[in-house]
Amino acid sequence: MQNITILTEFKAIFVTMFSIQDIITITLTLFAIIDIIGALPIIISIKNRQNHLDSEKATLYAGALMLVFLLVGEKFLGLFGVDIQSFAIAGSIVIFIIGMEMILGIEILKNDPAAKTGSIIPIAFPIIAGSGTLTTIISMRAVYSLPNITLGILLNLIVVYVVLRSSSKIEKLLGDNGLALVRKFFGIVLLSIAVRIFKTNF
Repeated sequence: MQNITILTEFKAIFVTMFSIQDIITITLTLFAIIDIIGALPIIISIKNRQNHLDSEKATLYAGALMLVFLLVGEKFLGLFGVDIQSFAIAGSIVIFIIGMEMILGIEILKNDPAAKTGSIIPIAFPIIAGSGTLTTIISMRAVYSLPNITLGILLNLIVVYVVLRSSSKIEKLLGDNGLALVRKFFGIVLLSIAVRIFKTNF
């Protein structure tokens, strides 16, 4: 009897804190914006360029950045006199450059192979936790509860980690020609996203 009472109370607390519908909406929205599947070509390109991809580090840094922005993002940017619109425009420029790299097959954002920082920049930011993702997370605060947004972020991070860990297998599955085709296609998609973010916030 006591166990049933405890379970009932726990269920009541869970229902009060979390909304399944909201969690699903938040998760799917962030999944579409992060677009980790669409970002695979550039992630594989960076991995091959540096012969290194730390999936755990990229996921942890991206997750930490999302959670920080969820809690104090707008105030943090305010310390530097930067508004959300300016931040989004700056991020759109980086995304635009990455898209150009993918389409033209050139390297604009130079990386030091010895430093092996690709897992953090640009994979963790701005590919996973980009300006679009961060501004969306901030804007969600006005609509959804903090626990629901947090759970939505965590579910997306699990998907991100699985995709990053499987990048080598996906690369073998696609082959060089398939990867090149996907890279150019999603390069155009990235350019479109960058232009949209720029237009929305300009």
